[in-house]
Amino acid sequence: MPLPTTYRKLVARKLSRNFRDAAEIIEVPMPTPAPNEILVKNLFAGVNASDVNISAGVYFTNPTLPFDLGVEAAGEVVAVGAEVTALKVGDHVITTGLGGGYREYQTAPASLVIPVPQASAELLAVSISGLTASMTLEIAGEMKSGETVLITGAAGGAGQFAVQLAKQAGNHVIGITSTDAKAALLKRLGCDRAINYKREDLNAVLQAEYPNGIDLIYENIGGEVFDICMANIAKRGRCVVSGFISEYLTGAVSVTAPRIYHTLLWKSATLRGFLFSDYVSQIPEHMGKMLSAFGAGTIQAVVDPTEFRGVESIVNAVEYMHAGKNAGKVVVRF
Repeated sequence: MPLPTTYRKLVARKLSRNFRDAAEIIEVPMPTPAPNEILVKNLFAGVNASDVNISAGVYFTNPTLPFDLGVEAAGEVVAVGAEVTALKVGDHVITTGLGGGYREYQTAPASLVIPVPQASAELLAVSISGLTASMTLEIAGEMKSGETVLITGAAGGAGQFAVQLAKQAGNHVIGITSTDAKAALLKRLGCDRAINYKREDLNAVLQAEYPNGIDLIYENIGGEVFDICMANIAKRGRCVVSGFISEYLTGAVSVTAPRIYHTLLWKSATLRGFLFSDYVSQIPEHMGKMLSAFGAGTIQAVVDPTEFRGVESIVNAVEYMHAGKNAGKVVVRF
């Protein structure tokens, strides 16, 4: 079947944390892949909390508008460049390039895509969100066995994998989430204690049930949740900040409080930030491990059941996730 002459994609026309305000659908000519590239028809695209940071230009230095939105996608190869020999039309791949997700078609260097047997929403979730969880826990968190591990945003795209990995490593796992339904999901994934911080007093629960503190904290929420987690860190505990979604829509929040080194020093504790893109050399190892575990059935991938279909649904999908409605990875289908 011949390819269409045009396709649609989502771009940022202005810099804003209001994703709806920044984003615009445009129609552009269908590209021809360069000799070392492939042309991919996107079938699935992952929705991420940082989409609003991308639209705000946080990840760029003096970004040139308009720029493409979206990151990871899974799709089918529909054309190959003259020098591409490892892939053929009909193959399925995962792509991870910034700007490659929120569009119907994309070109990508053949050497940078991940071949997969069959594109699916679940496989897409494992490949990026699972990768993030694995690298965050093992590299920055220096995860061991026999520890108490706390994961915030535990029912989200990456949090669900962090719960499973921490439990499989032989740890007692606490999952922080915002609804009882999500807490029930976390229990099914192996969480020892799921805390609905909207209903339970998080600080009181941690002090009463974990008086010796938390050995490893995987933090994604920020704000008051971060403060409570740090107040309950164990001696020689580690906290890894992988995100702070509570401030993504508002920007940085100024606070007046004792500086964090008062907590860190007296507990010999460690606070680290982590972006997997700063550890590129270790991505293949963790990506391979997560894909193999998913293929073997030892890791589950939970995809939120709410359907978002087509470029026109992307803004709704991003807002749905930021409203805290999702349980699992939010995926747009094309």
